[in-house]
Amino acid sequence: MQQVPREWGTQRDREEVEHRSHIFMDQSIKHLRPLVMDRRFVSLYLYKCNYLYYDIDINLFFVKYINMIFTIPKLPTECQKVLAKIEDLRSQLQFATSDSLNRWSGFLARMASARAIHVSNTMEGINVTFDDAVAAVDREERLKPNDEDWFALLGYREALDYIIQLSKEPSNYEYSNATLSALHFMIMKYDLSKHPGRFRSGEIHVTNTATGETVYTGPDPESVPSLLEELVGYLNKRSDEDHVIIRAAMAHLNLTMIHPFKDGNGRLARALQTLVLAREQQILSPVFSSIEEYVGRNVSDYYQVLAEVGQGSWHPENDALPWIRFCLTAHYRQAMTLLRRIREMGSLYQALEAEIKKFALNERVTNALIDAAFRISVRNSTYRKQAGVSNQVAKNDLASLVANGLLLPKGERRWRHYVASDKLLEIRKAAKIETTRIDPFDELKNEAIQKQGKLPGLGS
Repeated sequence: MQQVPREWGTQRDREEVEHRSHIFMDQSIKHLRPLVMDRRFVSLYLYKCNYLYYDIDINLFFVKYINMIFTIPKLPTECQKVLAKIEDLRSQLQFATSDSLNRWSGFLARMASARAIHVSNTMEGINVTFDDAVAAVDREERLKPNDEDWFALLGYREALDYIIQLSKEPSNYEYSNATLSALHFMIMKYDLSKHPGRFRSGEIHVTNTATGETVYTGPDPESVPSLLEELVGYLNKRSDEDHVIIRAAMAHLNLTMIHPFKDGNGRLARALQTLVLAREQQILSPVFSSIEEYVGRNVSDYYQVLAEVGQGSWHPENDALPWIRFCLTAHYRQAMTLLRRIREMGSLYQALEAEIKKFALNERVTNALIDAAFRISVRNSTYRKQAGVSNQVAKNDLASLVANGLLLPKGERRWRHYVASDKLLEIRKAAKIETTRIDPFDELKNEAIQKQGKLPGLGS
């Protein structure tokens, strides 16, 4: 094709050039798709065909014609080693959380669900307490009047319930845009003005609430359905070469960057990551697979790495490795946290059993004491379901715990509940294990240094 100056010709001439370039693009897709991983090649290809010369936007080409999403970067050896460490920890978790081994596995699963629900909502400005999250998991009323925040919490619990059900579907189950819309509807149905379950029809801008500055702009709304189709297509193409932890991380990243809905995208992305882990990583219960608690406790790092990868707008050619490293660290630390809590629970149970024997109480009251020790409000209705007793027996059990200085009564009538006494909190404190925050990548470096020091002639 003959090259002509950009300033040449009438508007009609330029429109004809652009029309012909789009026809060429359509015909070239089948040749370019196998090379979509290499954006530099495509840019050079278009340049040599003179289409950059005619101001054809490379971003338009990728979004409109190839719909490329973020792809898994080449994982360095250190990431592979951290993945192996995580697998070892998850195997330990699978053994430690088996019902036949520990009678408190149900409590740990309940707390893990409540923590995920709590932090994933509070980091989005939903004003709820951990006690509220436990009530949601237990299908109880909260200890104060209901409001929009409470219904947001219930919606997220419903979405996680749905994820648990989907994790049990046959292996030939396929993700779809409808799956994402259904999850979004559950999460956002408390506010119909946000169009729950419907893709956005306009531009989306993420702003820094402190400064009002726009920190990210999502892709054009017209490209959202096709980008999501590519995402679910990627998820449906299971590959033994891609570890499920990496696949789940990429699902989270892509959904966050596509930002397909008017609101609730962050919660949906975290829920999708849990869904992918739950469906493809069967050794652990979905509630023990999630890293939502870690994300909620490290919000600043979470948003910082998303900003680093996103660079302010839709750029799927950007390197996703910083995000992968963040997720690997999250999985490692979350697994370490869960294993520590299991050890703590063993110590706490032993201490509470001693108190129960001292006051000649029934062993079933351990349920109430464990809840209270973790600063969860104990209610008659919850306790009697846990212990499998009548309303009157539950009332007598809780009264005896108050009489022996282990619980304190709060509220009246409908709002009546019980909290831990100072004595019980001291027992809980004695069972705690000091938290050590380990960076798995730093740990690898230290291990390499120690190994090197043991080589002949390099150490004592």
